[in-house]
Amino acid sequence: MSKTAAIIGGGVIGGGWAARFLLNGWDVQVFDPDPDAKRKIDEVLANARRALPMLYDCALPEEGSLRFCGSIAEAVADADWVQESVSERLALKHKVFAEIQAENPGALIGSSTSGFMPSQLQEGAAEPGRIMVTHPFNPVYLMPLIEVVPSPATSADAVAQACEMLTSLGLYPLKVRKEIDAHIADRFLEAVWREALWLVKDGIATTEEIDNAIRYGFGLRWGQMGLFETYRVAGGEAGMRHFMAQFGPALEWPWTKLMDVPDFTDELVDMIAEQSDAQSGHLSIRELERKRDGNLVAMIRALRQQGNAAGRLVNEHQRAVARLPEPDAPLVTQDRVVPVDWTDINGHMNEGRYGQLFSDAAEVVMAMVGADEEYVTRGMSYFTVETTVKYLAETHAGERVIVETEVTEGAGKKLRCFHTMKRESDGETMATCDQLMVHVSLETRRSCLPTEDVAAKVAGLAASSKET
Repeated sequence: MSKTAAIIGGGVIGGGWAARFLLNGWDVQVFDPDPDAKRKIDEVLANARRALPMLYDCALPEEGSLRFCGSIAEAVADADWVQESVSERLALKHKVFAEIQAENPGALIGSSTSGFMPSQLQEGAAEPGRIMVTHPFNPVYLMPLIEVVPSPATSADAVAQACEMLTSLGLYPLKVRKEIDAHIADRFLEAVWREALWLVKDGIATTEEIDNAIRYGFGLRWGQMGLFETYRVAGGEAGMRHFMAQFGPALEWPWTKLMDVPDFTDELVDMIAEQSDAQSGHLSIRELERKRDGNLVAMIRALRQQGNAAGRLVNEHQRAVARLPEPDAPLVTQDRVVPVDWTDINGHMNEGRYGQLFSDAAEVVMAMVGADEEYVTRGMSYFTVETTVKYLAETHAGERVIVETEVTEGAGKKLRCFHTMKRESDGETMATCDQLMVHVSLETRRSCLPTEDVAAKVAGLAASSKET
């Protein structure tokens, strides 16, 4: 049974929330009085539909329905979750919460606010225990962190339900222990932003030079290790205690101006705006968003391979949404979107990635017959000994493709598969692969017969293919 999310406020953040819910199979109902809300959300959705599925090696759930409503009451009437993303005006948020709870008093309500504490949001609410902060990061459809901030009045059951729902969307709910202005992450960002303003104002660095210091330096380290783990490594074999002893005195040096704010004059604003225009003004906002999304997809996919940080989160979410195909013939062994990092200098999918796709398809067949990860731990598997690939049509990043597989031979040590890769939108065959695998002992690294149960399942799939 599908679930319904209500999005109140359809700007950049609200649109990102709508995309995250929709692409994970939720129905979404939006209220925003802005006459351009539909256009804005449609543009965010176009980017999300291209980017989010690239993170996964399987199809995401079937997309939910999207409906724009004429009132808050209509949007939230049957909602399981309500995400408030209106302007940062406390009186407006109080008015919105009152309308939500008048129509649906049992709904879970999360606020995207980056500035207000939940106790402030709950003032005067009919059901304060159902309101909490769920602060995201842009783009919500790719960035996994959600700061979940309850107040003492927030129901513990409501927080638990919220975290469960957010996790099911592939997000990482970080429960903040105590409510505090700006929560956790934005306090770091504000400190870095403040120091960056001084560096520009004092003529020490341009906006581009500051961005380069981040993206070529500590940004890469923080993206996969965070702050404290990075410094633990910096401490060498002696660890964190040594790092603190070595660099602790630096905290007393007058390096930064974190407790001082530069005057936000027109001159400073003009200086930063002009430098920013020179840095990236040649690209439209949509072009910058697509560039950002492509970079995030490639980085998170790299972290997937290492099973670390945001990559580990995607791996866990994929295991939750992936399903083995039904034992029909042909088997649909792959249903996925081609990721941006699979393309080459010619702008289409590199031939080596066809091998990756067919290898992934073969692993699905292996899992179906019982030659899965647990089987490997028992010291047995199938190894590919021969492939013949035919490339029939170009494949581009963002295209959804399926692989249909027939088990054409399944007796003794042999498992032969014939894979057909098709474009999902029109069914055109893009490539085929004839793949022969042989069962091996991982102890001797030589061929051997599979276990009886695996052999029987392989034979069954082969017989099923011949019947068709």
